[in-house]
Amino acid sequence: MEVAWWHWVVLGILLTLFELVIPAFFVVWFGFGAAFTGLILLVFPALPLGGQVLVWTLASLAMVWAWFRVFRKDPVRTRVGQSTGQLVGEVGLVTREVRPFQGGVIRFQKPMLGADTWNCRSEDYLKVGERARVLAVEGNIVTVCRD
Repeated sequence: MEVAWWHWVVLGILLTLFELVIPAFFVVWFGFGAAFTGLILLVFPALPLGGQVLVWTLASLAMVWAWFRVFRKDPVRTRVGQSTGQLVGEVGLVTREVRPFQGGVIRFQKPMLGADTWNCRSEDYLKVGERARVLAVEGNIVTVCRD
């Protein structure tokens, strides 16, 4: 049986639809690679099966690489305010005293949104060395409370 261009396109559609069953957002790139192989086979119909599989493999790997390197942003490079929900609920250590309506500094064990120390404010008096939980993020200042 000879593999026609439309076989690759159908395989691409099936793999892309299979992504709906497996919510990993990874199989879709193999589906796009299969559809790309179908288009290449439409232009070059004499491509042998080994070449088709090679084109599919290379196209799929190139799309996976592009997803991780170009389109998907690294959380360490996230700018302040873009993903504030990541900080809410985190617990840090107060490194500069916080008084009501006066700012202090809190330090996290791992960097949050690219920084491990943040300016903070609280309605409570927090001494240096106390643990505090993030309640909200407003710009580059976090609102905290005693943990």
